[in-house]
Amino acid sequence: MTHRTLVRALLTSAVLAAGVMLAGCDSDQISLAQNAKANQPVPPKLVAAMTEKDMDMQSPILVRLFKQEAELEVWKQNRSGQFALLKTYPICRWSGDLGPKVREGDRQAPEGFYSINPSQMNPQSAYYLSFNTGYPNAFDKALGRTGSQLMVHGDCSSRGCYAMTDEQIAEIYSLGRESFFGGQKAFQLQAYPFRMTPVNMAKHRNNPNMPFWKMIKEGYDHFEVTKQEPKVDFCEKKYVFDAVKAPGATRDPVFDASAKCPAYVIPEEIASAVHEKEQRDAAETAKLVSKGTPVARLNTGIDGGMNAIFASKIPEGNTGLSEGGDSQALASMSLARAPGTIPGTVNPPKPNLAVQQEEPVVATTSSTASSAGTRVASANASDKSAADKSTSDKSEGFFSSFARKVGIGGTADASKTTAPAPAAAAPAKPKVAEAKPQSVVRVAPKAEPKQAAKPAPKPQVTTAAAAPAPTSSTQLAGSAPVVQTNSFDTRFSAVK
Repeated sequence: MTHRTLVRALLTSAVLAAGVMLAGCDSDQISLAQNAKANQPVPPKLVAAMTEKDMDMQSPILVRLFKQEAELEVWKQNRSGQFALLKTYPICRWSGDLGPKVREGDRQAPEGFYSINPSQMNPQSAYYLSFNTGYPNAFDKALGRTGSQLMVHGDCSSRGCYAMTDEQIAEIYSLGRESFFGGQKAFQLQAYPFRMTPVNMAKHRNNPNMPFWKMIKEGYDHFEVTKQEPKVDFCEKKYVFDAVKAPGATRDPVFDASAKCPAYVIPEEIASAVHEKEQRDAAETAKLVSKGTPVARLNTGIDGGMNAIFASKIPEGNTGLSEGGDSQALASMSLARAPGTIPGTVNPPKPNLAVQQEEPVVATTSSTASSAGTRVASANASDKSAADKSTSDKSEGFFSSFARKVGIGGTADASKTTAPAPAAAAPAKPKVAEAKPQSVVRVAPKAEPKQAAKPAPKPQVTTAAAAPAPTSSTQLAGSAPVVQTNSFDTRFSAVK
């Protein structure tokens, strides 16, 4: 292990020396390559787990995110060539509602399939470490969806992102880094509203986003039956998974998200296995509906969610739209150790007292699978859009420079930031809803929290006669801008 580390250090030094000659002794590039946070080793316990599961340190990874469960999964390829679950991380904070991101400022964390290449990794994020999800992808763009700088990062603070603790993102970042060391060009990120099980599909059967969710469930099923990263293409404003050229075709099909689908087929062994799973799931879903499975309530006034393990550590903590939010469940977790440090200040999900009243936004998918309803995009007028607070705009950076030279493009424009619209004065609200504004809760580790002030009455306790007060149409940026993203590959070009 020591010899291997020494060899890698020597090779990295050689690459750095060559890079300095090409870049004119750019000290910023050297500091990026030596960034302590981005170069933390994979923890020994995780290394042991890889050994137990017959995985190589530098084998490919795949990431899955689930909003309702507030969990992030890291899958890793084992020596048999299949992906196996390495570790599940509870998500400290995600924002928005269940459903895809539609436009800049809707505070939605994205859903769908995205590709993360080295240039999307940001070692200088002020949210400790981060990587760009790649939103919007070709499918999102074909539908005219907008948004930028949607990240997975640390600091447990979200404005349209998936936020972990600093310790968690350090581990996830190191796993991505090692997969790039091993030659993986990009790892796949799959983001879902919930685990695509018959129970959840039955509960959310009336949600207007269901056509979109059924479409991405196809990709979920492809991965479930093959344990291989599904190949993702887009055409006719829809996702296509594991497509190959049709029999007799002389070249691979060319896909365009906005154009007509080319001739293609799905390998029979995959298509039949997926079809069987879909039939089983559909039958089970129908059975659950016939038995009266309750329909999940639409909670558009709550901004996102938090895993119960984190909510249990915060005075008046709430899981929001995530599962396990009842007081009994939180109390049972209060003595369990949180997986990482919760920041001194954290904004747990709470009912939004300033729900934006505006024209409904329909989350359409395609002409053949359009949304069955509308979803109102809400924004919390008391929150300001948070930038990714990084201060490295001055140079292109060591990682991004090499990514550009070898043709690996980033998905984020570091010079682009979206300023929030000026906040208009909100009209007076009923006294009950105005009782107390949402506040930031401070967590003091290893000490008894101070007696919290009496919480504000929830919006639903207002009388039926009281009409909801109109609110401003202020729209906030739903993302966390970062500096120019960077590429790992520069450090290792000498060994390729």
